[in-house]
Amino acid sequence: MRSISTDSAPAAIGPYSQAVECNGMLFVSGQLPVDPVTGTIPEGTKEQAARALENVRAIAESAGYSMSDCARVTVYLSDLSLFADVNSVYSTFFTEPYPARSCFAVAGIPKGASMEIDAIFVDQREK
Repeated sequence: MRSISTDSAPAAIGPYSQAVECNGMLFVSGQLPVDPVTGTIPEGTKEQAARALENVRAIAESAGYSMSDCARVTVYLSDLSLFADVNSVYSTFFTEPYPARSCFAVAGIPKGASMEIDAIFVDQREK
């Protein structure tokens, strides 16, 4: 098992890794919509979705994966009314076959963000 870390996504804010790779799978920790350079969170729902997914992508790419290797995504929302806006952005990051996905409304998200997104990637490269 190896820990993955990149400056292209926000640093972990607790005792965990940005991602862990194990047996050809990459487990990306929940990514807040935090800009890794400025530390700020965008205002709008679509902007937050794009930033969180850009963070997921940056971590995956730093470990040699692409978004087409994504098998599973979990989206945590502060309110399910955000679902349509998140979906419109989400569809620009993935192509068919789309990853399996769950989406939940939760009581709270760190740093007052509207969402957090985690993902699992599977290495599909020929060995």
